[in-house]
Amino acid sequence: MLIFRCSVARLTCRYNPADSLAKQIMAIEVYWGSGSPYSWRVLLALEYKRLAYTGHLLQFSRQEHKSPQILALNFRGRVPILKDGDYVVFESLAVLYYLDLKYPDPPIFGRSPEEGGVIMRVICEYQSYAQPHLDKIVQAFLGGGSPARTDELADAMHHVAAEARSIEGRLAHSDWVVGESFSAADIVIFPALQLLLRALARPQARELSSRFLPLTVNYPALERWIARVESLPGYARTYPPHWR
Repeated sequence: MLIFRCSVARLTCRYNPADSLAKQIMAIEVYWGSGSPYSWRVLLALEYKRLAYTGHLLQFSRQEHKSPQILALNFRGRVPILKDGDYVVFESLAVLYYLDLKYPDPPIFGRSPEEGGVIMRVICEYQSYAQPHLDKIVQAFLGGGSPARTDELADAMHHVAAEARSIEGRLAHSDWVVGESFSAADIVIFPALQLLLRALARPQARELSSRFLPLTVNYPALERWIARVESLPGYARTYPPHWR
């Protein structure tokens, strides 16, 4: 028998019981970590779909994500983990896909095969061409490890800026990254961009940040998009607590 001895913060989100989706028994549980962009993706999806859930906030500093209970749910000891009744799914993109199939309204992977294909293509493009470089910048200023070389960070910023211009182009013609509705593409990209902005706000990142900021001048459509995501119902419940 596994005994969970870690203290985790629990957040219960409920909506008007008149809402048909909110009539479900509180079966969904999500294990997440503050500041994890992957966890943030799942919280954004749950809130957008107005699903009732219980959140378990794990403390990375206490290694709660490596506890016996968590390892029983995900042998890798990583978050997010979603438990819906007896079903467990981890890896954020897999969680988003599951939620959209299980609770399809409102959809986050499009309303047609064509739109779904574009959403997945944009996600794949982000993960292939932007994320590795963005992660390098974030790790350099927020990771606490050995600092990266200046030329490596400049190269990483060059790639991130190029992909940001691509997204800026899309947002110049639409409120959302793909189509006319909030989608998994927005959900995947938004937390990572927020983490990047937090890293670039560090004093030691001043020189590098000048290559990307201010958004108002360099990426005005991206800045307006951030404001739209932040105005979505339930957004405040997804915001990393230790960032407040």
